Amino acid sequence: MNIGFIKRMMQILEESNLAEIEFQRFWTRVRISKNTSHSAPKASVINLKSDESRELSSSTEEAEKEETDIYVIRSPMVGTFYRAPAPDAPPYVDIGDKIKKGDVVCIIEAMKIMNEIESDVKGEIVEVLIPNEGPVEYNQPLFKVRK
Repeated sequence: MNIGFIKRMMQILEESNLAEIEFQRFWTRVRISKNTSHSAPKASVINLKSDESRELSSSTEEAEKEETDIYVIRSPMVGTFYRAPAPDAPPYVDIGDKIKKGDVVCIIEAMKIMNEIESDVKGEIVEVLIPNEGPVEYNQPLFKVRK
């Protein structure tokens, strides 16, 4: 999470009537609270493990049982997610598409470099988890694939 973003949130809190702000992005949760005396807001950052983040998304046991044959393709880097090689081109993969190991499934732009992300399993795309041109974190789930 960007420190500049946290500082902006602290400034917003300081200038508002709110006593506390809490937000989460991927596996990091930040709580900023004002002290009753007129001092600067204080921030606490909590890094969540993947098991805890699953609990926060309130997935049920039934959903976990259904997903035993599901493989998750994850982002190998931080960047911007693109489903297609160009804005006017069709996406590399869509829900229901059959893929094999080595097929390009998306592009992640990092530092002005376009990195093709390849599938490491054979299967069928079940879900696309990131919107086109959305930001992604390292190890963030991108696609669900039924093996």
